Amino acid sequence: MNGITVTMAIVDFIPVVLFFAAAVLLQNDLYSKLSKTKYTLLSAGSLMIFIGGALKATWKILYALNICDYQTLDISFFPFQGIGFLLVFLSLTGICSKKFNKLYSVVPVFTSNMPFVILQVIGCAGTQFMLMGKSLQMKKKSAFVMYIIAFIFMLGMGYLSAKFDDSSSMHWLAQCTNIISQGTFLAGTFILHKAGLGK
Repeated sequence: MNGITVTMAIVDFIPVVLFFAAAVLLQNDLYSKLSKTKYTLLSAGSLMIFIGGALKATWKILYALNICDYQTLDISFFPFQGIGFLLVFLSLTGICSKKFNKLYSVVPVFTSNMPFVILQVIGCAGTQFMLMGKSLQMKKKSAFVMYIIAFIFMLGMGYLSAKFDDSSSMHWLAQCTNIISQGTFLAGTFILHKAGLGK
C-alpha cells in the first residue's frame, strides 16, 4: 500500500460523511412513509454502509501514520457495504409509482470476483434507481440528474477497483471519484428533502 498518505487517509473520511448526511435526510423524510420493516432495513443498511466506510478510512489513517496495518478494518469494507447497500435498496422498493417499480436495470459488474462486490453494485444501482424514480415522480429533474451522476461515478469506482494499481495517483483518482459520487448523492437527496419528500 505504497500510495497511501496521511492527507489521502483524511480525505477518505469525506465521502463517508457525505453519505451519512444523505442517509440522515432520507431516514428523516421517509420515517412516516415506510413500513416499520422497511424503515428498519433503511436504518440498518445505512448504518452498515457508514460503518464499512469508516472502518476502511480508519485503516488507511492508521496505516499512513505507521501505527499498524490492521487489515481486518480494510477487509470488513465490502461485507458491510455490500449487504448495507442491498438493504437500503430493498427498503426503498415501493417509494415510486407501481409502474416505475416494475422496471429493471441491468448493471455491469466490473469486479465480480467477490460476492459482496456484486451485492454492493446491485444495492447501489437499486438505491439510485428508486431515488431516480422518486425524483421523476416529484418532478425534480435536478435531483434526477444528481442521482444519475452519482450512479455513473459509483460505477466508476467499480471500474477503478478492477484497474487498481496501488499507485498514489490511482488512490487520489479513486478518492475524487468517490467524493463526487457521494456529494451528488447528498445533493439529490437534499433537493428531494427541500421539495417535501417527508411530507
